[in-house]
Amino acid sequence: MNGVNEVIHQAVRLKIMAALNVLSQDGALEFTRLKNLVGTTDGNLGAHLDTLEKAGYVAIEKRFVGKKPQTRIRPTPAGRRAFAEHVAYLREIIDAGGARA
Repeated sequence: MNGVNEVIHQAVRLKIMAALNVLSQDGALEFTRLKNLVGTTDGNLGAHLDTLEKAGYVAIEKRFVGKKPQTRIRPTPAGRRAFAEHVAYLREIIDAGGARA
């Protein structure tokens, strides 16, 4: 069994990675959409995205659409792998608990 991924395990970061994981290979979510999905503030989301970016799990793209700034977030291949491994770790715990019942 792989151990817990301390970066992803935190509740908000787990929600972020779950939301990003369902995207297509080259898909991205706009910051405001992700904020609404996760249910957090701009500052809180920004801090968690910074942690995930430093770990190499997300890529953040800042651009302008017309004159409006837009921030888009996408999972990296390493982030997708780390999320899949963490989900497998959680499933192992759940399955082990069910086996004991």
